[in-house]
Amino acid sequence: MADAKKPKLVTDEFAEYVFVPNHFKVTPEMKKSFDADGAVVVRKLLSQEEVNKIIKSLENNESVIGRAWALSDGTGSSSKLVIWNNPGHDVTGMVARVRKVAKTCEDLMDGEVYHYHTKLMMKEARTGGQHLWHQDYGYWYKNGCLRPDLITVFIALDRCVKENGCLQVVKGTHRCGRIDHKLIHGQTQADPERVEQILKHFKLRYAELEPGDALFFHSNLLHRSDKNESDMRRWSFLCAYNRADNDPVYEHHHAQYTPLHMVPDTAIMECTNLTDLSGKDFMDPKKDKTVRVNQDEEEQTRVNYR
Repeated sequence: MADAKKPKLVTDEFAEYVFVPNHFKVTPEMKKSFDADGAVVVRKLLSQEEVNKIIKSLENNESVIGRAWALSDGTGSSSKLVIWNNPGHDVTGMVARVRKVAKTCEDLMDGEVYHYHTKLMMKEARTGGQHLWHQDYGYWYKNGCLRPDLITVFIALDRCVKENGCLQVVKGTHRCGRIDHKLIHGQTQADPERVEQILKHFKLRYAELEPGDALFFHSNLLHRSDKNESDMRRWSFLCAYNRADNDPVYEHHHAQYTPLHMVPDTAIMECTNLTDLSGKDFMDPKKDKTVRVNQDEEEQTRVNYR
């Protein structure tokens, strides 16, 4: 079994590593791959037991998924998501605080990071909408982050494959700088003409992941995803981090710098809090100027698992 010291390099693909408990760390080779390509894949970052526990806490907790809202793709479809700014002390908070997630981000970003926000993305079978081409920094630039020193960890809770609208990423595009973005339908979209030219010169890759696999990617990496027209649900868990010295210059709907208290990798399985969500600071989408949510539409499409 490979570990972070021995990357599995696939031609024209992102470098892949396999998480090995008590042995995993960011090596110079892994950092070099991230800097060159804008992303690395870590297989089995979460065990199946950890994934099952996270899903159980989400499916049995109406106070999380009951806050989900719909993001339109302009074609009549939408994806559902819920975002919170502080990790909290429940199982979902442990995911953002464990060292195998947070410390890996810190090492890849060359400095202290803090939790910017976490989101649960829900593309339900046959109904989940597409996400338009964008860079995360296309959103976060507008929040007052002066530099693109931010990173996202995309963790698959369900299988993420082409059939159910997995992430599509364009390798190396974090080196293109920030692309102009504008509000299209309900989303912030990268300039289509610029994207068209970029796709002629950079390689598009499908980030197909099994439950527990993760993609660590730079905030300027260009990415999108298709609709989920399959019979498979596609839930994913995304933790975003900002460099501590990149504190946004004004307060907004995501977190300002707050020291991140990391916990051991065993914390997810050891956590017994499945329901107390105090302090997580769930985001109100109507306060986010980088998306457009129609209030009447939002009420009609709000997730209801009761």
